[in-house]
Amino acid sequence: MKKFDFRKIKIRKVTVDQLDDRMLLVNLYLTQLFTFIIGWLWVFLQGRNAINLFAPPASADFALWAAALAAAVIAFDLGISRWVPEEAMDDGGVNERIFRKRPIWHIALISLVVAICEELLFRGAIQSSIGPYWTSILFAAIHVRYLRHWIPTGMVFGISYGLGLLYEFAGTLWAPIMTHFLFDFIMGLIIRLRRDLQQ
Repeated sequence: MKKFDFRKIKIRKVTVDQLDDRMLLVNLYLTQLFTFIIGWLWVFLQGRNAINLFAPPASADFALWAAALAAAVIAFDLGISRWVPEEAMDDGGVNERIFRKRPIWHIALISLVVAICEELLFRGAIQSSIGPYWTSILFAAIHVRYLRHWIPTGMVFGISYGLGLLYEFAGTLWAPIMTHFLFDFIMGLIIRLRRDLQQ
């Protein structure tokens, strides 16, 4: 039997431009699945039940706060993008590649999957261990595509901190999930519609 030689494994850096559309989506969904599993396990190791985090809240008041935070973040993002050079906000073209050719239903699906998976891990699991500030540091760090520029990194940190405070205030994970979904969905629609207008 032939032995496997680990020294022959070659790892090379791949940019988003080198991925075809299918591989980009596979990477996105696998990353979110991995995020969801880690979040679920983290909550379990804390002695809590992750299903309880998704229990419907007693009141729908959280939706107003979630929508208000999403509107504020979107307004800030659109406002700052008018005054800041495009290269200072560059994410390597990832968001453009993910959303520009998607049908609206798929933009909604991606936004929902990302919101649920990331909020379970960061607000549901990590924040209960280290609080909203350090959770937001980690949240900004995993969004590595923004780390080359301080403005988007600061914005990701600020958005995450806002989501953390919203979670503590509303007392339900559905509040940051809704805000995260609305922000991603509306920004995804903007990217998609901008492409349609340019044609």
